[in-house]
Amino acid sequence: MRSAIKNGILINEEDATLPVTSRSMQYAYSVYEALKLKNGEFVHLEEHYERLKESARGINIELKYSFDDIKRYLNMLKEKDGLYNETFRILLVGKENSLFITHNETKSYPDSYYSEGVDVTTYHGERFLPNYKTSNLLLSYLALEDAENKGAFEALLINRDGYVTEGTRSNFYALKGNKLYTAPDKDVLLGVTRIGVIEAAKSMNLEIAYDAIKAEDLFSFDSLFISSTSMKAMPIRSVDGMPVKRVMNTMVLRFSDYVGKWE
Repeated sequence: MRSAIKNGILINEEDATLPVTSRSMQYAYSVYEALKLKNGEFVHLEEHYERLKESARGINIELKYSFDDIKRYLNMLKEKDGLYNETFRILLVGKENSLFITHNETKSYPDSYYSEGVDVTTYHGERFLPNYKTSNLLLSYLALEDAENKGAFEALLINRDGYVTEGTRSNFYALKGNKLYTAPDKDVLLGVTRIGVIEAAKSMNLEIAYDAIKAEDLFSFDSLFISSTSMKAMPIRSVDGMPVKRVMNTMVLRFSDYVGKWE
């Protein structure tokens, strides 16, 4: 049986619950983080903690747990369940600061997703408070469900002005010539892996343009890709069933390798 943490105490995972009458639960008034345990070490734990704190601040929750508290709880759970490579989810609920930490097997993807790319769809919608990792995930759920029903791997979100902002669970990028394009910081979740992608672009001497791309212009770029904690950097093969250019997919794989080492 898996274990979990609730408010700093080790419990059975099945007991990591909240009552349905909880106002915070009913309003999805919570924030979360997902981070990897890789070869027994937590990956970029401080960055994940700072983003959790920033997300909490953004919706008027004061995070009452220190970095050392969170690190201690994660290690308690790691040791209790004998974990070495795993993904942990930290959930902070409401002003009552109910804290839950659970874990699942880290996702892995076929090599073909990187060598050939993945299919994505587009979905019109904008996440509420995009800079904060809140539990208000209905838009992402609906968009991803729509993508999966169409046989695609991910959905790209299109805002009211027709620009691609991000994926439901990923950041989005486009390459053309010597330039990397990604949406402005204010419009997206600032993924921790995105930091690695930006650092990789700088190491490759690419110009970085924080400009969102019109959905209708996606097919004019040399290559498109997405990134996340589990995906690293993954090339896109098609959008809404239409093939995109893959001129610079070798470079996308360099991004993926860089992020893997950066972890």
